Amino acid sequence: MENVYKVKGVVQHYNWGGKEFIPQLLGINNKEGKPFAEYWIGAHPNAPAVLEDENILLQALITENTTGVLGQRVAARFGSLPYLFKILDVRQMLSIQVHPSKESAIEGFKKENEAGIALTAPNRNYKDQNHKPELMVALSDFWLLHGFKNENELKNIFQRIPAFSFLQASFKKGGYKALYEEVMTMQQDKVDEVLAPLMKEILPRYQNETLQKSDEHFWAARAVLTFCKEGFYDRGIFSIYLFNLLHLKQGEGIYQPAGLPHAYLEGQNVEVMAASDNVLRAGLTDKHIDVAELMKHVKFEATRPNIIKARSAAEQSFEAPVDEFLLTRFLIKETVSFSAESATIIFIYEGEGSINYGEQAIALNRGEAALVPAGKDVSVISSSASLIFFSVTTPMDKN
Repeated sequence: MENVYKVKGVVQHYNWGGKEFIPQLLGINNKEGKPFAEYWIGAHPNAPAVLEDENILLQALITENTTGVLGQRVAARFGSLPYLFKILDVRQMLSIQVHPSKESAIEGFKKENEAGIALTAPNRNYKDQNHKPELMVALSDFWLLHGFKNENELKNIFQRIPAFSFLQASFKKGGYKALYEEVMTMQQDKVDEVLAPLMKEILPRYQNETLQKSDEHFWAARAVLTFCKEGFYDRGIFSIYLFNLLHLKQGEGIYQPAGLPHAYLEGQNVEVMAASDNVLRAGLTDKHIDVAELMKHVKFEATRPNIIKARSAAEQSFEAPVDEFLLTRFLIKETVSFSAESATIIFIYEGEGSINYGEQAIALNRGEAALVPAGKDVSVISSSASLIFFSVTTPMDKN
């Protein structure tokens, strides 16, 4: 029988990250003012978690005793930890992006390997052979772009913003695909010609703080100041107007499947996904952009956002139509007990407590995590006024 293990994740210092939230959460002194963008807990080879007391990689434990850690059905189907847990702090807006399907990831990974592109190369699109459906839950007010606006909302954009009226013809003729192809394949001088007058009009309003975050102009102006050099305008700005602009309140969640174009704009969240780092980008980033590859995978259709509302219940599961993961948030004052049907990660977000199993216990403070192997009966006990923790596991009824 496997033990419960205290697990330490890996910080990703991407430029878009904040400098306070994750360091404070993890109890890290950030005197150097580094950006702390993401905190990963999983077995992905790009940033594998470590078992603290044993000082070995989580993946090494799984390789040594795959069935014992994952459970028989998860071990047989996935062979490794099938999900990746993250904490994000989005200070600067992220790239316009989509994630590929499983089949596309396998094909793309093979092609880039055959082309001799190193896994660590900056122009690499496919870091692994997996898809990356993802679910997020807001830890603060969170702003994001999420799929295409519906037809009526797009027509309103064309009418309300004269600079975009020329796009009506493409949309009428070829729908979402023709519309997005036009802006994403447009010659750069045309992009600059279209965006320059509009951006020069809205920038003073942004700088005077007269734009609201619910207005696309707010994010477009911020994008100009972040990514655009004088005379050059990033075509990703079009997406700010064409996609749904969402505001999630603390505790609300949303799911994003393969092919759905999206971008995170601001805020902190918990995120769980299939164990993958495959991202296809099309703008508003310093990272590798491959518009042609992204366009192969976009779902050219209107998206009706399905926001998962927050509940004040002691336990709330955030369901997603995937086999790899189930994310649950617990708010407890005393104890909650459960049996881990498959490998389960527990992350303490607020308060402190312990995980008790048999006659043993592991103390966990804010920002700390543990792995509970399959088949283990545990009790999470709060030693503070209240305890908030997240758990992620692989739901057995889907496997």
